[in-house]
Amino acid sequence: MHTRAASWLRHRLGRVVVMSYALALFLPGPGLWLRRIHPLPPTHLTLRTAPFLLSLMLFSAGLQVPLGALGGLLRHPKALLAGLVLHVGIPLAVVPFVAFLLRRTPDADGGSGLLTALILIVAMPVAAGATVWTAKGEGDQPTMVGLVLASTLLSPLTTPVLLTTLSPLLSGGYAHLLAHTGRLAQGGFALTTVVCPCAAGLLGALVLPSPWLGRLVTTVAPPAMAGSVVLTYVNASGALGSVLTRPRPLLIVAALAVAALVCLLSFALGRAATRLLRLEAGTASSLTLACGMNNSSASAVLITASLPDRPHLLLPVLAYGLLQKTAASRIVTRLRPAPTAAGA
Repeated sequence: MHTRAASWLRHRLGRVVVMSYALALFLPGPGLWLRRIHPLPPTHLTLRTAPFLLSLMLFSAGLQVPLGALGGLLRHPKALLAGLVLHVGIPLAVVPFVAFLLRRTPDADGGSGLLTALILIVAMPVAAGATVWTAKGEGDQPTMVGLVLASTLLSPLTTPVLLTTLSPLLSGGYAHLLAHTGRLAQGGFALTTVVCPCAAGLLGALVLPSPWLGRLVTTVAPPAMAGSVVLTYVNASGALGSVLTRPRPLLIVAALAVAALVCLLSFALGRAATRLLRLEAGTASSLTLACGMNNSSASAVLITASLPDRPHLLLPVLAYGLLQKTAASRIVTRLRPAPTAAGA
């Protein structure tokens, strides 16, 4: 039953995500309630729904990593190292350029609110969903899996470095807020919510016998997939909950425009770099996807945890999450390796 439900959801995930956005717009109440901290009686423990769901998703992703496919990548790590350098380096080029453009706008703080949200997006690890797009485009799956894992495990180091480096671009108190968020990312958030669940899944995939691992994946994967939809709804409720009661059309348009610009530049620079490196089509597709596909769910959860009084910062995150999937669809279509002739 779980397997059938997971298969149904996987094939309709795009439509279900759009439905969750619509539900967050017209019925945000349950999502706003889930954003709160919930006590777990009779213990003194508390539950934060969004970090829990993110951890469940990453644990499930770790369990399903094809470890055997990573051996060749470790023996020939050129593509993996290039992808990591690009994933960290491209934000250092894109964000200052966007900040320069935003300073020319009439916004009193130079668009620092939007820029803060986008910095938190590009500082996140490569999205696990990039492996799905790599498979659709017949790209280099071991390289993409390696990039997702490496960027996730290194995120307690890379995320604070990017936040600290880019915070001087902000004004109006946002630099201080980003520094606070960076301390949270460097502390417990990245370790407990991102790295540990992923590492636990990897450990399970490494040490469990195949029958046990198969049963665990069958048990965990469907709730994790459903959890990703619930997490999307919870995050969207925080951003869209007040749209109908207190509409801010200019903010929505600005969030879409800036997210689209950052997304486009990230993918374009990634594609240009793969051409300079003269990578074959499958590897070029994977590296290009890694440059533009960031874990927007992690950035949304981090914003919710560290900046709960600024839900409008979630608007660019939601926009980027949708736009990167649209761009990924175009990339895997254009960079799909040409079929080899039969018998060649």
